[in-house]
Amino acid sequence: MATLPQAPPGTGAAVPVPRPAPPAIQRVRRRRRPSGEPPPLPRNLNASGKFWLVLSAVVLLACLAVVVTGTVGTFDLLDTRVLQAFSEIRSPALTRVAEVAGVLATAKAIHVIWITNLALLVVLRRWRHLFVWLGVGLLVVNLGGTLASTLQRPRPYEVEVIGHWSGFSMPSLPMTVLATFLVSTLYALVPAGRWRTTGKWVVAGLLVVTALSRLYLAQDHPTGILAGIVLGVAAPLAAFRLLTPNSVYPVRYSRARPAHLDVSGERGEAIIRALQDQLGMLAVDVTPFGLAGSGGSTPLKITVKADPSDPESRSCVFAKLYAATHLRSDRFYKLGRALLYGRLEDEKPFHSVRRLVQYEDYILRLFSDAGLPVPHPLGIVEITPEREYLLVTEFIDGAQEAGEAEIDDAIIDQGLAVVRRMWEIGMAHRDIKPANLLVRDGTLFVIDSAFAEVRPSPWRQAVDLANMMLVLGLRTDAERVYRRARRQFSEEEIAEAFAATRGLTMPSQLRRMLRQQGRDLHGDFLRLLPYRLPPVRIQRLTWRRAGLTVATLGGALVAALVLVNVLRSPL
Repeated sequence: MATLPQAPPGTGAAVPVPRPAPPAIQRVRRRRRPSGEPPPLPRNLNASGKFWLVLSAVVLLACLAVVVTGTVGTFDLLDTRVLQAFSEIRSPALTRVAEVAGVLATAKAIHVIWITNLALLVVLRRWRHLFVWLGVGLLVVNLGGTLASTLQRPRPYEVEVIGHWSGFSMPSLPMTVLATFLVSTLYALVPAGRWRTTGKWVVAGLLVVTALSRLYLAQDHPTGILAGIVLGVAAPLAAFRLLTPNSVYPVRYSRARPAHLDVSGERGEAIIRALQDQLGMLAVDVTPFGLAGSGGSTPLKITVKADPSDPESRSCVFAKLYAATHLRSDRFYKLGRALLYGRLEDEKPFHSVRRLVQYEDYILRLFSDAGLPVPHPLGIVEITPEREYLLVTEFIDGAQEAGEAEIDDAIIDQGLAVVRRMWEIGMAHRDIKPANLLVRDGTLFVIDSAFAEVRPSPWRQAVDLANMMLVLGLRTDAERVYRRARRQFSEEEIAEAFAATRGLTMPSQLRRMLRQQGRDLHGDFLRLLPYRLPPVRIQRLTWRRAGLTVATLGGALVAALVLVNVLRSPL
């Protein structure tokens, strides 16, 4: 094992830090994906989505042909014959049934569907589905209204209209909006699988019943109803499948965090194929691992073949699955911190998933090259270009989190040596917490380097030292950790660390565990110091913070005014 150089006590240099040996993994020849071949998990509309888009294109071309030629004689003749056939079977009883059957296409019913869906999506905090729902609704309403006012097709003639109607009739605006809202409800609120398949049949049945009602009452032309349904189905179908694919934004009613993606089914198969093609690993199983300690990615334990001579031999690797959802969450998280606390160090968000994964892999390799006890980086795997990537590393099997493991003097020395070594190479981890420090067989490992920083400020490095001492003190006591720290750090360095660390600068897991123990561990360390430095200011009032606050409040006000107008009526 490679170690850091031995240093005499009290000099402030690092003590030995053991490094794990690389895992045993069987490798096969890697395969380059040829140009034009789809990625392991492509984005697509499926056959049904393409079918509805083609139908909508046909409808739009037909409308364009009518506008250019100015003739609708053939459509009028066919529509009239159909409506006349319905009028011949009218009776008072059937009329009452038709009026009840067509209630979903009334303005009040559509408004109820509109408000109910928006309220449910807000309560369930499905913000992306909500925005797609709003966007598709407004798009279809405006597109349908524009087509109707352009074509200016009157209501059916030579047949008595016995139902309520208004405006022009091509396409049927009530049917267009109803189809849009029902399909949007299906994709925003109903889980994929058996429930959604059943829901599609229910939606189809409701649309057929409503269409028959409007034909019976002669409220719309048959072609107007058909065009409205085609537009109303195609738009939300394409939008939700492209912008909220179920593999990335699943609809589910469990307590799982939104950041944790489902790795079964199609995505799991894609991960196995991608590992073999891109890293030469023969994966046999992909399972979530340690979800409770991760909120910014989907951590995975992947079982792979280990020994080519033994087909039954197995090894494990660790992987973090990053997707576009994690990137957006990171942006909103950092925007919120900038508004609440000012611009903290290195709080700029990443602009692509690829950059995020590349950065973490780069940092991990820097730590590894510096001799720090981190998992060996094994490579990056592309699942969906620019949307999903897998960062693969060594799996630390049999390890415990520092908040649960037995902590002795050797572990304390190793943890403090990690901080000293990071100071020497000009880096900071920035997320030292129990979940990111693992202990196995008397060896401490540091994981999750996504937030690490190269050439950080002295303040950020000081925060790392204090957080490390607090984590080590969770399972021991402040006096013991402080005594070991004095072997590697001066009194001035420790005092600076605790002057810089409080509240916001501690990871949330560390703050939560300190509250659960009911100990003022931070205060215990302060009382051990021979002197205290004044607390380092964290919040900063800058022009950037003021501008962001004004822009955010202004955007929220505009969005609220638009939403109020939209909620009054979607039509």
